Amino acid sequence: VELEESGGDSVQTGGSLKLSCVVSEYTDSSVCVAWFRQAPGQQREALARIDTDGSTIYENGGAARFTISRRRDKNTVYLQMNRLKPEDTAMYYCAAGPEFVRCPLVARFPTWGQGTQVTVSS
Repeated sequence: VELEESGGDSVQTGGSLKLSCVVSEYTDSSVCVAWFRQAPGQQREALARIDTDGSTIYENGGAARFTISRRRDKNTVYLQMNRLKPEDTAMYYCAAGPEFVRCPLVARFPTWGQGTQVTVSS
């Protein structure tokens, strides 16, 4: 599995962005895909994860303004981010869990994309 993120940009406070994560070899084999972010000098933070059947889990308050979704026909997982704040400024990464392991059971994500930068100015 390979992952490639896109959609990062510079926006003003209150704006929206939709990040995309193209997952190569995204087949019917169950692969949990998650979004994380990491700001400079801070630890990586989990935001949301989604299973092949569309089941979702949100973490660290991600459900308040973010929505994770997927389109299997495009092998793509999205992260819709609304009402952005300067504290949302970070590098955003998507990651894939081990095959056949559903999201609630994924303890470690072995495959990561290169990240896409989101910058929110006040």
